[in-house]
Amino acid sequence: MSSYPHLDLNLDVDNLKHAATISRGLSLDAVAICKSGHLGLPLGCADIGAVLFGNLLSYQPEHDKWINRDRFVLSAGHGSMFLYSWLHLLGYKVSLQDVKDFRKLGSITPGHPEFNETPGVEATYRTTRNRPVSTLPEHTIFDAKTVVLAGDGCMQEGVSHEACSFAAHEGLDNLIVIYDANEVTLDAMADKTQSENTGDRFRAYGWEVVTIDGHDVQAFACAYALAHKSKNNKPKLIIIKTIIGFGIKEVQGTSKAHGEGAESFAVTDKVKLFFKQRQAKLSAAYNQWLSTYNAWKQANPAQATLLENAVNKPKKADVSKFLASVPEFKPTDEIATRKASEAVLQEAAKYDPLLVSGSADLHGSTLNYIKGAGDFSKENRAGKNFYFGIREFGMGCIVNGIAYHGIFRPSGATFFTFSDFLRPAFRLGALAHLPYFHVFTHDSIGVGAIPNLDVIRPADPEETVGAYAAALENNGGPTLLIFSRQNVPNLNSIPVQTRREGVLKGGYIAVKETAALKSIILSCGAELQLAIKAAAALGPHVRVVSLPSFKRFEAQSAEYKESVLPRAVRARVAVEAGATQPWYKYVGIDGEVVGIDRFGASGPAPQVFALVGVTC
Repeated sequence: MSSYPHLDLNLDVDNLKHAATISRGLSLDAVAICKSGHLGLPLGCADIGAVLFGNLLSYQPEHDKWINRDRFVLSAGHGSMFLYSWLHLLGYKVSLQDVKDFRKLGSITPGHPEFNETPGVEATYRTTRNRPVSTLPEHTIFDAKTVVLAGDGCMQEGVSHEACSFAAHEGLDNLIVIYDANEVTLDAMADKTQSENTGDRFRAYGWEVVTIDGHDVQAFACAYALAHKSKNNKPKLIIIKTIIGFGIKEVQGTSKAHGEGAESFAVTDKVKLFFKQRQAKLSAAYNQWLSTYNAWKQANPAQATLLENAVNKPKKADVSKFLASVPEFKPTDEIATRKASEAVLQEAAKYDPLLVSGSADLHGSTLNYIKGAGDFSKENRAGKNFYFGIREFGMGCIVNGIAYHGIFRPSGATFFTFSDFLRPAFRLGALAHLPYFHVFTHDSIGVGAIPNLDVIRPADPEETVGAYAAALENNGGPTLLIFSRQNVPNLNSIPVQTRREGVLKGGYIAVKETAALKSIILSCGAELQLAIKAAAALGPHVRVVSLPSFKRFEAQSAEYKESVLPRAVRARVAVEAGATQPWYKYVGIDGEVVGIDRFGASGPAPQVFALVGVTC
């Protein structure tokens, strides 16, 4: 297979300029008709959009999940009409009516692009990154690039430092970032809030940097081709100097170009023919790749099955084999759930060979290192352990990026109290239904509810097995696994299968009453042991319910929930060393919650629990 047959430097400048004009027109019309949206980037970057999609990127509208496509990510998501206009012109399943429905309720063209909602959208708003896959030398099936279009606002965000310094350190030279340096932000000209030299900042990280005129398609094509072909272990930054709102003399080059917008939605036969011819070239390149892939598949059937299963994963996996494969812990074990997690993670890595893990400089505490799997680095791309450094937010975004790519199941780790540092990342992961998990240890006050986010706080080693099974089962969104720092007893009075499978259901009866049921104690995590002790002291009429995942419990049938928490029993107490508010849904107006609506304290765990009143 020849190198990069999609890369065409023979530019038809007349057709490219015409395509840019059509893209600008679609953006203008869509913003005008809905009286909302941003025109600055769609107009200012139309020229580089034309040459990117007309000559440089490798993509397949008919096979929009093709594993070797170039991933184009619009980091500056407010300029979404830039992407929608090109997706329509390229032949993706984004119709002209979809363009006209920009920002309408229920449309596939929302204000900011959303992953899995619109064909051709690779990420929800933020940047991503690729991870290469090892193949046999004679069969190159992965050589795609991740291409990001970012703006001044993206560069001002603090996470740009975390992610971009990591990318340089790890030598991710398949990453090309195009920085639209139009020097304008929403409120004012950019010099109102920034004075740094962004190019010098990235050179200091270790990036390869070039600056060009963003309206010169020849200069951009040459800069991109050099970045594309360079194999120097340096990510690439192409700074394009553009005029925001280019083409509207009244606002171009000013902050007013961020909004405003006439109305025809014209798409000429000339531009249709141009992209039809482009698609014919890309289809030939795709078919050439397909022959290579089929030869690789024939030579490597086991790897091919693993890859194809990863790409076509079901929303909910069958984890029964995993549950059966994890050895039972000793009944006398009294260990922290983070220590149990360490053991279960090794089994999870055997069960899922595409599971990768990393920590924000805390492997020794979070205990989430996959033994014998090696460290990911410039020298070892096959390593499964990532050293993210002290970059929690960056870690969260990188984990998102690996999950967006769709092959590996990534995970990160830090202390639970640091989870707020990466909260925006797993919020976006939940919005995009990305399958990954984070390990948060040294549990404390809880994470607030985020839709599509499964938060699981297991009580002992066997519930920890169930928690990992839940994370491996869930392909529809992120999972947060919350583990204790302190040792907890193995609650062997509860059958192992009950604990493991009970976590998959989110809640279960941990201790069943032996007399007429009068009251229920609900708990999770390290406090479940206290609930069990309290029930024993209170008498045979008390039931104990373990509720490690509210989200999973709510997904159960009404009959199952009634069997665990009968409505008729209103004498209820919930116990957790965390915020009390989430529990009131389950204890009701007649119930009580023993928790802490305050910050914790520094000291030995038993003393701290006594201080906040969570003891038995």
